[in-house]
Amino acid sequence: MKYFLIEVLSNIIAEVIECGKAGLEFVFGTLAIDSMPTGYIFAVLVLGNIVFVCSLISLLYYLGVIGFVVKLIGKAVGKVLGTTEVESFVATANMFLGQSDSPVLVSKYLPYLTRSEIMIVLVSGMGSMSVDILGGYVALGIPMDYLLVASALVPIGSIIVGKIILPQNEEPHVFQDLELDRKGENSNALEALSDGAMTGMNIAMAIGANLIAILAVVALVNKGLGFIGISLEEIFSYIFSPIGYLMGLEGNNIFLQGQLMGNKLILNEFIAFDQLGKVIDTLDPRTAFISAVSLSGYANLSSIGMCIGGLAILCPEKKSIVSSLAFKAMLGGFVVSILNAMICGIILLF
Repeated sequence: MKYFLIEVLSNIIAEVIECGKAGLEFVFGTLAIDSMPTGYIFAVLVLGNIVFVCSLISLLYYLGVIGFVVKLIGKAVGKVLGTTEVESFVATANMFLGQSDSPVLVSKYLPYLTRSEIMIVLVSGMGSMSVDILGGYVALGIPMDYLLVASALVPIGSIIVGKIILPQNEEPHVFQDLELDRKGENSNALEALSDGAMTGMNIAMAIGANLIAILAVVALVNKGLGFIGISLEEIFSYIFSPIGYLMGLEGNNIFLQGQLMGNKLILNEFIAFDQLGKVIDTLDPRTAFISAVSLSGYANLSSIGMCIGGLAILCPEKKSIVSSLAFKAMLGGFVVSILNAMICGIILLF
C-alpha cells in the first residue's frame, strides 16, 4: 500500500512512453516490433523512442507544466534546506531535465551565482536522470518505479553533497520575483514539439555513437587483458567492490555492484544499466532496487566535457569557474547516486 502512488505513477509514465511505438512502427515497420523475426533492435526501440519522449518534454516545457512543478517543489526544497531559489530550482529541475537543459530555466541568473551555487548546478546535473531517456533504461530491463524513486531523490541529495564539497562562503545575490524561462526560443507549441524531436534525434545519435565507440574499445582492451587472464569488468569489480559493501550488499553481489559502478563511472550509465538489466531478475528485490538507484545519473568521465560546454554557452563569463569545479562535481554526482542508494537500502530493511 505504501508504494501504491509510485506504482500508479510509474504505470502512467510507462504507458505514455509506450505510445512512442506508434511513431516507430510507422517509420520502421516490423523493425519496431520485437516479437517479429528481426528481434529486438536497440537503435530502433530504445534510441528511437527518445525522439518521442524528448518532443513531449519540450512541449510540456513550453506550456509551462515543467516550470510550474519545478517552482512548486523547488520552493519547498529551498525552505527545508535553506538554499537560494536559483540553486533550489535547478536541483529540482534535474528530476525531469538533463544537465544541459535544467540551467536553461534560470539562464539569465547564472552570471550572478556564487561558486557554491554553481557547484549545486553542476552536481545536480551530474546526478540527474532526464525523463527523455527513462524509456531507454526501462527497455533495458530496469523497472520504472526504481527510476522514479532515484529521480525524486536528486534535489535533496545534490544539495547536501554540493554544499559539503563547496559550502556557501560568499553572499548570494538576492533576486526579486525570480521567473523561470518557459518558452526558450520557441514561438508556438508546434515549434516546441518539432524542436524537441530534433533534439531527441541528436541525443539518440550521440548515445548510439558513444556506445559503439566505448563498447568497441572495451572489447579491444579485454582482448589485450585476456593474455593475462583478466577482463576490464573484473578489474572494476575489485576496485569498486567496497561501494557494494558500504551499501549493505552481501556475497557475490558486492563484486557485481563494484563492476556496475565501474562501468557507470568510467564508461557510462547505459552500459551499466544494460548489464544490470540482464541479471536483475536473478537478484533479490532489495539488491535490485539499490543497484538501479546507484546507477542513476550522468556522473561519468565523458559527461565532464558536456557539462562544461553546455554551461559555457549559457554563461561564458563563468566558464573558468565551471571548468575548475567540473571534476569535483562529477565525483559529487557519483556520490549522490550512492547516497540515494544507501538511503533506499536502509528504508527497505523495515
